[in-house]
Amino acid sequence: MLFADVIGHDDLKKRLIQSVQESRVPHAQLFLGPEGSGKLPLALAYAQYINCTNRSETDSCGECPSCKKFMTLTHPDLHFVFPTATNKTVKQDPQSDLFITEWREYLTDCQGYADLSNWFTKLDIENKQGIINVRDAATIMRKLSFKAYESEYKIAIIWMAEKLNMQSANKLLKLIEEPPEKTMFILIAEHQEELLTTIRSRCVMLKVNKLGHQETQQALIDRLGCDEQQAYDAAALANGSWILARHYAQDIEEEKLYAETFQKWMRYCFRGAVSELIDLVANDIKPLGREKQKEFLEYGLNIFHNSLLFNNNMSDDVMLPADEKSFTKNFAPFINTKNAAKICELFEESINQIERNANASIVFLDDSFKMSKLLRIK
Repeated sequence: MLFADVIGHDDLKKRLIQSVQESRVPHAQLFLGPEGSGKLPLALAYAQYINCTNRSETDSCGECPSCKKFMTLTHPDLHFVFPTATNKTVKQDPQSDLFITEWREYLTDCQGYADLSNWFTKLDIENKQGIINVRDAATIMRKLSFKAYESEYKIAIIWMAEKLNMQSANKLLKLIEEPPEKTMFILIAEHQEELLTTIRSRCVMLKVNKLGHQETQQALIDRLGCDEQQAYDAAALANGSWILARHYAQDIEEEKLYAETFQKWMRYCFRGAVSELIDLVANDIKPLGREKQKEFLEYGLNIFHNSLLFNNNMSDDVMLPADEKSFTKNFAPFINTKNAAKICELFEESINQIERNANASIVFLDDSFKMSKLLRIK
């Protein structure tokens, strides 16, 4: 992947390029940022640039043998570790190497902008939780003990490093701290607090922030052929995530469904309309399925965030389609300093519960009754 293929982050690109040009490449780096910000594409472009044999001052050449292999993710000195679990094909002892073909296909399809939910869907692991296990740690240790095949650096990319279990993390500690010569680790994570402190302390951290609204909007126009209004609305809803921006731009009807369902839900909660809430959960929310239920809750968190912007006279910073902006403006007075934190905690915990396969009907009904009380706090 070229740096030119990565949306935004011009300053970070310059920093990474400069570190290569000045031969100041840290042996262990942690790319930390929210989903959809472009951490993995940056890491792939960085790895390709490091080993490019004809790189320029701004990017790798894309034409040398090394670049061609990096762009197909088949370079023998590029190694991947990522969360896995058993499925219908791999019924025991899963590890990254057993799914490398699926991984390359997935990264090609999503152009490097990977997210955990879609990856697990690709693997068809059903409701199991993927991890990076001790077998992955042992395999990468063995691979990195050999000399580089054909490039200057051996590079190991550990995607979603917070999914390292205790055994695998401890097994890798010494190697990350003192890797063989010309060996690089790039760890990619979204939740810093879930990483072992000992792992974090051994890495140079690079924070990858959310994408800006304008660069997301322009990328939607350039890459997906969206018209200006469609791109504006999708970028506004995406809140800095290219994955969500692309999703909303390609399936605007689903976003409208979230908006209509959320607005009904909040009205029923405020009225304490128990029978309507039961029907809504059973007929509109439960059939969405686990991943869309999580997206629906994240949509709600975005509405609460924008409500607070309205309440603090920052309406110019509210990025929502016109009809949803109108609803949020009217809804905002019910979100205040006394209940906002509790409401956000409730939704975040519900996302975690859905992720852990909790019964959706119970989760959303419980949320409904709690929201009925929280919305009345003034």
